[in-house]
Amino acid sequence: MTNSKNSSNNSSKSNELYAIAETSGQQFWFEVNRYYDIDRLNAKEKDKITLEKVLLLKDKNSISIGKPYIKDAKIELEVVAHKRDKKILVYKMRPKKKTRRKMGHRQELTRVMVKSISVTKSSTKSSSQKETVKKEPKPKS
Repeated sequence: MTNSKNSSNNSSKSNELYAIAETSGQQFWFEVNRYYDIDRLNAKEKDKITLEKVLLLKDKNSISIGKPYIKDAKIELEVVAHKRDKKILVYKMRPKKKTRRKMGHRQELTRVMVKSISVTKSSTKSSSQKETVKKEPKPKS
């Protein structure tokens, strides 16, 4: 029983920084220095890709949840390779009609590696961009 507690503590230490982001119509749990297979992207190998639709971000001591996305959060990905998934078979049959159709499908995938997960703090309005307020003259009575 103590072994399972120790293993759960070790796994939580390794997951100090992660993000949940939306790409290609799905949500993925991204961690730094891990590979992920997502739907085919129009990019060449060794290209850098930035995901900005970050839904949740967990740092060492804080969790940020977006509404729907976290502002100024981004995930840097590097395209490792393009590949194809395993074949799935689709079999359609209409009973008593002698109609049968067997088709196969292989999904086109892109393997990406997460390089970094970051949030850039946006600066507030500087003193040169302060809004000026015009005072309207009082009407004469």
